Amino acid sequence: MGTVVEAANKGANGSIPQKNPTVVFVLGGPGSGKGTQCANIVQHFGYTHLSAGDLLRAEIKSGSENGTMIQNMIKEGKIVPSEVTIKLLQRAIEEDGNDKFLIDGFPRNEENRAAFEKVTGIEPAFVLFFDCPEEEMEKRLLSRNQGREDDNIETIRKRFKVFLESSLPVINYYDAKAKVRKIDAARPVEEVFETVKAIFAPKNEKVNHYVWFMSKLYMYKFHFISKRKLGHQNHC
Repeated sequence: MGTVVEAANKGANGSIPQKNPTVVFVLGGPGSGKGTQCANIVQHFGYTHLSAGDLLRAEIKSGSENGTMIQNMIKEGKIVPSEVTIKLLQRAIEEDGNDKFLIDGFPRNEENRAAFEKVTGIEPAFVLFFDCPEEEMEKRLLSRNQGREDDNIETIRKRFKVFLESSLPVINYYDAKAKVRKIDAARPVEEVFETVKAIFAPKNEKVNHYVWFMSKLYMYKFHFISKRKLGHQNHC
């Protein structure tokens, strides 16, 4: 029957030579609001949103040999190998007609990160990190989806702990390469997205905004100097 990694390899092999995709890793603690912002980015900037967790669940639901193996591993309390998740992400990238991807909640740890770059040959354009205080994330999680199994204090705090221990080393790695775009995610959704938009806006749009700003500044200075000169002439 083969191993789960062998089954995953049937779906995707090697790096992605036929594409040169733009990949953005989206990281943030539970309740940081990254899911909401991913939806906004998809709508405004045309990215495809990929969630490692969603892909694993879809593979299980498909009833494939690979999906059955993944389900059995989860039932047995085993960790799904990085390569399996990466192959699912790789296949999703290959099969999608887009060339811009948000990978949400991945890599979860340093092993994920190293394996992703090795298997796919892709390095992210940057990492979008939604930084939010634990108290705020806890408040958000407890106030939403009342009755959801994993939204209780004990489980939430365990999720925070896992995120800090596993994902922060990934953020630190990319930060050392100047690839982290840190967002203050404690603010209202609309304010957070204004910051996100500034990161994703096309370069020419940013240049145009700069030109517009500088022209306004120049006109203001010109108007101010003209008024001063006119005032000086009236006194003479």
